[in-house]
Amino acid sequence: MAFSGTVQSRVATVADRFGATPALRAAYRRVSPLARRNARDDAHLRLLLAHGLAHDANAVDVGAHGGDVLADLVRLAPAGHHVAFEPLPDQAAALRERFPGVDVHQAAVGAQAGAATFTRVVSNPQLSGLRDRGFAGEETEQLEVPVLRLDDVCDPDRPVSLLKIDVEGAELGVLEGGLELLHRDRPTVVFEHGVGGADHFGVTSEQVHDLLVGEVGLRIFDIDGEGPLSRQAFAARFRAPIWFFVAHR
Repeated sequence: MAFSGTVQSRVATVADRFGATPALRAAYRRVSPLARRNARDDAHLRLLLAHGLAHDANAVDVGAHGGDVLADLVRLAPAGHHVAFEPLPDQAAALRERFPGVDVHQAAVGAQAGAATFTRVVSNPQLSGLRDRGFAGEETEQLEVPVLRLDDVCDPDRPVSLLKIDVEGAELGVLEGGLELLHRDRPTVVFEHGVGGADHFGVTSEQVHDLLVGEVGLRIFDIDGEGPLSRQAFAARFRAPIWFFVAHR
């Protein structure tokens, strides 16, 4: 998650070191609003997947990271065909080993195919992305990664039921490169969007709303179920302490 990942990973590191992970993480959730928000998002996402995915549903995970969501996709839709994208080579390799039945691409996803400079946040890999967002005190490095378009990769003969996007602000480019898929399959789109991410790409909430609602004809809700959100209401949430949204018919 864009906002709480740094603090959470540090707490997890300390907890692991002293062998008290569950207790320390529970204490952190009690005192940190961001941690509580993140835990709530995780719980709501798991409910959404559990109740919304058919046994043979096909899903796409853009920004698969450590594979937490991908594990749920494989568990809940074992007969489906799943595609995952993860730019960091070591994480992509780990995903291929952990999920041999998943089509894992070591690549970023965008509006145009090619290559791009990717910023790895060494101390907190989940914050890595296509922009250097200047995390104070974090060790970073630059690497060149391939960039793919969803429309070039996803098989039209395997309709996508669910598209999950967690790309630290680059979500509009992912959607623009998957417009054929969105119009054709009309999947449920679960995506992260908020300050600290999209603003580093010069992207506004209105642009995301215009594409998903105005162009594709979906409706946007926040992960708590509020909505459907108008263009103005969606934009108003950009700086709110909620950053996971769901778009569907």
